[in-house]
Amino acid sequence: MKDVRTRYGRYAVVTGASAGIGAEFAAQLAASGFDLALVARRKDKLEALAEQVREEHGTTTEVIELDLGREGAVTELLRRTAHLDVGLVVASAGIATAGPFLDTPLADESALLDLNLSVPMRLSHEYGRQFRTKGRGGLVLVSSAVAFAAIPYLANYSAAKAYLANFGQALRHELKPAGVDVLVLAPGPTATEGFAGAEGIDFAKLPMPAMSARRVVRAALRALGRKPLVIPGFPNRVNDFLGKHVTPRRIQTAMYGTLVRRALRTKGPSARTAGD
Repeated sequence: MKDVRTRYGRYAVVTGASAGIGAEFAAQLAASGFDLALVARRKDKLEALAEQVREEHGTTTEVIELDLGREGAVTELLRRTAHLDVGLVVASAGIATAGPFLDTPLADESALLDLNLSVPMRLSHEYGRQFRTKGRGGLVLVSSAVAFAAIPYLANYSAAKAYLANFGQALRHELKPAGVDVLVLAPGPTATEGFAGAEGIDFAKLPMPAMSARRVVRAALRALGRKPLVIPGFPNRVNDFLGKHVTPRRIQTAMYGTLVRRALRTKGPSARTAGD
């Protein structure tokens, strides 16, 4: 990414920045020349990351301790970044639930929709309006490779990610004439703190290799401004192709149901991701 401040603006807002993909976005964006506003619940993690990027890149970094899942949090974030020249927003915070849908508390499934679906939509609406007025800016929405199939035992999670994938690609078409870039990032299994310690499911039991967060984010930043959607990793793209063009939906759903059921843990139906 060259001359990013001219193309987008001085600051990148990264939600879910305390670990995982969000933290990696912060590191790579700082290396690209952005100053940062890091958003998550875990202030200690944010402050450690902020200190690291300051030392390595001389980046001006603001730490915003905020639970985006609570009521009024998006409005609070907008207020706390109003004085910044925000040019890029990375919506990385999220929750995962795994297990039989009816056995998961309704409060957990509702919280998933709030954080994974409603919050990115609202961030896109509010910051997107600012970017449209400026005639520049970018949005990165972190979806998932599971967005493109019906995944039993991840039913609500995969459905929410499908919303983001469709929403982001449509929004990209709407905002491109205004000079605003929108990218949907749809990673497969990624080696992060949340991947290793997620309750409800043991991702290591799934027959899919985990990519590093560094490779995932690098692929996203290469695609930003060039593509509406990026699925990092050749195996993930092959699975996507087979699901869209070769394997009937009914068979695909049954296959994923078998694989995910075998990977379920017996304790704990849900988890908040480490990057939140």
